[in-house]
Amino acid sequence: MRLLEGKTALITGAARGIGKAIALRFAAEGANIAFTDLAVNEDTQAEIAALGVKAKSYASNAADFAETEELIKQVKEDFGAIDVLVNNAGITKDGLMLRMTEQQWDAVIGVNLKSAFNFIHAVVPVMMRQRGGSIINMASVVGVHGNAGQANYAASKAGMIALAKSIAQEMGPKGIRANAIAPGFIETAMTAALPDAVREQWKQKIPLRRGGTPEDVANVALFLASDLSSYVSGQVIQIDGGMNT
Repeated sequence: MRLLEGKTALITGAARGIGKAIALRFAAEGANIAFTDLAVNEDTQAEIAALGVKAKSYASNAADFAETEELIKQVKEDFGAIDVLVNNAGITKDGLMLRMTEQQWDAVIGVNLKSAFNFIHAVVPVMMRQRGGSIINMASVVGVHGNAGQANYAASKAGMIALAKSIAQEMGPKGIRANAIAPGFIETAMTAALPDAVREQWKQKIPLRRGGTPEDVANVALFLASDLSSYVSGQVIQIDGGMNT
């Protein structure tokens, strides 16, 4: 039996990168997949559906509270249940504090942190009626340790960790678990654009001497989504090759 057979997972920001890797991993384990991005992505939808599960792409501004409420109603109508929520939508607008604008701060907090609140707020009543569910917030190691030039991003990711821990305490009696994943240096299109010297410098700081892959993150997400982690809640798991031990 596959680990997520018959369950429905909702993943935000999953048209590409880590979110897409999570969607494909979940689908391979039998989960039906609802996923969001700023626009409908039929190519990713078809790729997920090819694994023999139901898949549907939704256009969503994750930072919009009212829009999120309506989206959750639609997903519930389309799939009948929401068993797993992965808050993966995120952006960066880096800059040193002295140069950071209010717009840069607000945009990152809105998309990264407020969107997680929006989706959790809308999904929790569904999970309560189902008497269970797993919520996974995609944080970052910079949310644990901070990073110069990323005060807005680090604050948003630290907030997602604290949000998961708080929801774990509030909703545990209802059978709902909440955890956070904190990736380190992951090989994505974004990191591929960095100069080779910068990438090599990063790798030398990592005990495993390599960057992680989106699939490395997806494997941990699968653990947290499945019943293998039925007694794991309120935790943050760093996926960083030992960089911040």
